[in-house]
Amino acid sequence: MHIAIVGTRGIPGRYGGFETFADELARRLVERGHKVSVYCRERHTEDTYLGSELRYLPTIRHKYFDTIAHTGFSTAHLLFHRVDVALYCNAANAIFCWLPRLLGMPVALNVDGLERHRKKWNRVAKAWYRVSEWLATFCPTAIVTDAQAIEQYYRDRYQCPSTMIPYGAEPARLESSAILTTLGLEPDRYFLYVTRFEPENNPLLVREAFETLDTPLKLALIGDAPYAAEYIARIKDTQDPRVVIPGYVFGDGYAELQSHCYAYVHATEVGGTHPALIEAMGRGALILYLETAENSEVAGGIGIPFTTATLPQVLRRALDMPLAERADWQRKAVNRVRERYSWSAVTDQYEALFNRIVN
Repeated sequence: MHIAIVGTRGIPGRYGGFETFADELARRLVERGHKVSVYCRERHTEDTYLGSELRYLPTIRHKYFDTIAHTGFSTAHLLFHRVDVALYCNAANAIFCWLPRLLGMPVALNVDGLERHRKKWNRVAKAWYRVSEWLATFCPTAIVTDAQAIEQYYRDRYQCPSTMIPYGAEPARLESSAILTTLGLEPDRYFLYVTRFEPENNPLLVREAFETLDTPLKLALIGDAPYAAEYIARIKDTQDPRVVIPGYVFGDGYAELQSHCYAYVHATEVGGTHPALIEAMGRGALILYLETAENSEVAGGIGIPFTTATLPQVLRRALDMPLAERADWQRKAVNRVRERYSWSAVTDQYEALFNRIVN
């Protein structure tokens, strides 16, 4: 099949969950003999990446219009460059999904989590996401949810069935550690959190909770975000030399950080299945996670939950944990990824979905 992926910033995955997802899925679909075209906002050095065709379209660089504008331009281009099936990402893009269908191109829409709950959006943006949830129930050929909690939400609120397909990860630890030297870190001597620096992801909460600890271990806060300069400035406003905030880290460096951390802290409030959480599990990290329905579904008893009030105590518990207990948690995390979240199984499910809606 010729498959188009629309609605992300593009690949290589150098921003967030959807970009990681598009990167991992596209390369595996290519390996299985499919032709894949990915619509991109950010220009790569080449017009192809690991076998995928990269289609660059313009956007409007604005917090509220970036995604919608680029997807609109991408859809217009898609109408004149037919594919067998299109995969749209982000519920906000639901309004465009009916257009390819008019020309006989089936469309699957991955809605992600309940984006209207994000604190960065104003009332108009939250209202748009609410309307987009409704549009998602009939504009695409099929709707994809990435967590059972989101699947249940669409079923209960809109009586709309969906295909639940989670994100994936590689259950493998990297032995290399070059990035640690660059950042002044040592193996097993730092807490790690990788996220977009936005309020509902709570990087500031994690930093402030860590700073209450009397420990020589460090905290590595990895990430950044567009359109959030004031909040990012608050995160970086620290005099604690134990806190390391280098910005984005991708590729092997990202995997090395997850492979060698003392514990991985996951503090997101909004979204479905978060790739960074599954990836940290696959690297064998001790997992500490904010207790939400979606995070608890992914962790499934292989990590230690916390609330916004109890994070300092949970960090202290992790520090005081016997080595054998920590190793047991780590083994459970890797095994859960092997059993439920392999990228091969995820690709199988998307292939099956595409075959179903094309035929």
